[in-house]
Amino acid sequence: QVQLVESGGGLVQAGGSLRLSCAASGRTFSSYAMGWFRQAPGKEREFVARISWSGASTYYADSVKGRFTISRDNAKNTVLLQMNSLKPEDTAVYYCAASQSIVRITTTPDSWGQGTQVTVSS
Repeated sequence: QVQLVESGGGLVQAGGSLRLSCAASGRTFSSYAMGWFRQAPGKEREFVARISWSGASTYYADSVKGRFTISRDNAKNTVLLQMNSLKPEDTAVYYCAASQSIVRITTTPDSWGQGTQVTVSS
């Protein structure tokens, strides 16, 4: 399995931007589809975005479409989540995830990071 470590979370005002980063180590990074999930207090963890092995295909939850962008750099074993026009309802712990299945990455990933807190103030 691949090991994942997120960074880049923090406190930002509504309308602002943050960029999350996920560093991967272990098995061949480029063989994994990658994704981001989030969990707000008192709520279940939810899918945010995913990207295919090559980076050619991306998919987003409706709640973040047009505001968030997922990307990856296979040479650096890194996946990014650029978050723009942030809203208070985006406040959550954000988790990086990996799967060798482009289908399972959106539901039951094989590996998880430890999470990074994002707080958006109104």
